[in-house]
Amino acid sequence: MGMSRTRRINLVSGAVLSVLAFAGLFPYLFMVAASVKDNDQFFASYWSPAWPVHLDNYAAAWEQVGPYLFTSFVVAGLAIVGTMVLAPAAAFVFARYRFPGRNVLFGLVAALLMVPSITSLIPLFVLMRDLGILDSRLVLIVPHVTANTVFGIVVMRTYMAQIPEEIFEAARVDGAGGIRLFTGFMLPLARPVIGTVALMTVLGVWNDYFWPLLTVQTDAYRTIPAGLAFFANQNAQQWGPLFAGYVLASLPLVVLFTFLSKWFLAGIQGGIVSGK
Repeated sequence: MGMSRTRRINLVSGAVLSVLAFAGLFPYLFMVAASVKDNDQFFASYWSPAWPVHLDNYAAAWEQVGPYLFTSFVVAGLAIVGTMVLAPAAAFVFARYRFPGRNVLFGLVAALLMVPSITSLIPLFVLMRDLGILDSRLVLIVPHVTANTVFGIVVMRTYMAQIPEEIFEAARVDGAGGIRLFTGFMLPLARPVIGTVALMTVLGVWNDYFWPLLTVQTDAYRTIPAGLAFFANQNAQQWGPLFAGYVLASLPLVVLFTFLSKWFLAGIQGGIVSGK
């Protein structure tokens, strides 16, 4: 008996998706394979794995990349804390309270998303200089808090406005005030979008290259993008440790996406996470 048309379509679709997945993953597989080679192996077997593996490349990379990762974790963590203090409360007010000028004020906040970051680079640098916080971790944290607070307000307000008002009306009948409504009801219901904003904050720190390069001179204060550029210059002829450093820099994001992907997708789609 011949193969059904549906079966053939599924096989072709699976083959095409497998090829696309391999093409997308190949740079990362190449990076991992190259990270355990010495220079002779790297040039002798450029595209394929080699034996024996040199795990000491990771020890060499960690000595130089470790401080950059620590700074990135500190900057990302404090940026998340600052964003989570400001954005959910402001979004809750915009979503659940009516006051004169609410829509105009929210429109002004949303309009900040349309301002290219490059246009505010010089004013922001002058402001940080006048505050006396150049060449410190604080100069890296403040811009991420402000930028992600604006993004968080817009995204969270849209999400919170979709939550049924009946939930809050029932809570008010039971005597819940504004703070109780926010902390006891809105925050738990808004966990998906909060996770999305937190993850986007981490991505912003990990992808921010030019601002740390411009404002930080002390090596210990460099975040991972600027630190990797400095690390690459120091290891231009040592390919194994260089790729090992790239793997170490990528690992935190891989772990975050592995465990927070469902929250990220639910927050983007405006849905509720299932399978708790």
